[in-house]
Amino acid sequence: MQDNDLLTEGLALMGLGMGFVFVFLTILVITVTLMSIVIRRFQPATVNSPLQNTPKAKPAAVGQNDEAMAVISAAVHRYRRHKGR
Repeated sequence: MQDNDLLTEGLALMGLGMGFVFVFLTILVITVTLMSIVIRRFQPATVNSPLQNTPKAKPAAVGQNDEAMAVISAAVHRYRRHKGR
């Protein structure tokens, strides 16, 4: 009989613990959602800075990356050569 009582108390404690965690996480989600709504409501309007109006850099042409490709290839070759030792 004592084993059944111990098992019942363990299950009750487990249910209480899981219930507490569930309630806490639910309150946390509701609080974060409400904070997000409040912040969006009272957030100041965005200001366009002069940096946003600058033109974006053009992507480099294919021929301009030859030097970088050579340096990367040499580094990979050297790494593989030393890795084999």
